Amino acid sequence: MYNFVFQNTTKVYFGDNQLSHLGEEVKQFGTRVLLTYGGGTIKKIGLYDKVIDELKKANLTVFELSGIEPNPRHTKVNKGADICKKEKIDVLLAVGGGSTIDCTKVIAAATFYDGDSWDLVTHKAPVTKTLPICTVLTLSATGSEMDSGAVISNLQTNEKYGLMHPLLQPKVSFLDPTNTFSVSPYQTACGSADILSHVFDIFYFNKSEKIDMVERVTEDVIKTVIKYTPIAIQEPTNYRARANLMWASTWALNGFLQTGGEFHAPCHAMEHELSAFYDITHGLGLAIITPRWMEYILDESNVSQFKKFGVNVFGIDPKLPDMDIARKAISLLSDFLFNKLNLKSTLHEIGIDDKNFMTMAHKACRGGVLNGFKPLTEEDIEKIYRMCL
Repeated sequence: MYNFVFQNTTKVYFGDNQLSHLGEEVKQFGTRVLLTYGGGTIKKIGLYDKVIDELKKANLTVFELSGIEPNPRHTKVNKGADICKKEKIDVLLAVGGGSTIDCTKVIAAATFYDGDSWDLVTHKAPVTKTLPICTVLTLSATGSEMDSGAVISNLQTNEKYGLMHPLLQPKVSFLDPTNTFSVSPYQTACGSADILSHVFDIFYFNKSEKIDMVERVTEDVIKTVIKYTPIAIQEPTNYRARANLMWASTWALNGFLQTGGEFHAPCHAMEHELSAFYDITHGLGLAIITPRWMEYILDESNVSQFKKFGVNVFGIDPKLPDMDIARKAISLLSDFLFNKLNLKSTLHEIGIDDKNFMTMAHKACRGGVLNGFKPLTEEDIEKIYRMCL
């Protein structure tokens, strides 16, 4: 078991009507605010007006950057950084889901860099300083509201990479489940697939020795998503369901589940190539890849973890043969994603063929081996892509 240091410095306001604290929290970092958001949904649900009202009450000067895309682009980061430099912004406020928050995080760093923000994402230039970041979450999915990571796309080069740095950690995040009531069934399903993949891909299916208590919490996060996602889809304004998904999303990636081990994320690496080439919804790509990855890597060396998954999460009879339990668990996960959540189950259904698989496989493992529960070569990755067709 590894020694570890756990620290998460994000202050979280969770629940309904917590936005009344927004002005006081943002103001402690300065008076000139850049408000960032996506395609305008926050205006349709009335959240934009609430945010602006709270910021004006605190006598803050507000500038805006709208239109942040799913799979946020480095070009949008550059635009935001230009605004920050020109208007002498003190603090950033991201209102939206993971894409908006991720874009805002890199804007915070790019403000103090004179070149292209892509240099920061690709580590050609270091993150040295950032503007403080606050968030108002509208989608349960990525966990970006309480972690120090961001994922940015470059559509000019078909690349999508993550950037991790302690300075990207949000200072304050507002998590109000009512702000997710308007999230569509499709986006709710994709968000939940993203949550599950964080848990499976990074923490649960991993050879690192894990603290038993942390592994039990990990399984409870999985069970929470499986229980409450169908409810949230059928009853969009069910506060209990939305609250459980929101908190599960946050805790799936805030660092707690990583304590006591060393972890990798092979499914994310493979999906990032799909998003980079085809600009698909991240959670959907993960849903399609994850069960096939499980099927491909399952063998006698790792069957015990799949058995544990089947018994502890799905309640499969532990007296069955280990391999039968493992295969049934993967089948039940597929049923959940593709039948209960009604997500597309193949790449063919979303218009993706095999023409870029070789290139994507090479880029996913950076020309080497993609580490994880079972190391994958380029050939392995290409085979998994083909299983997804």
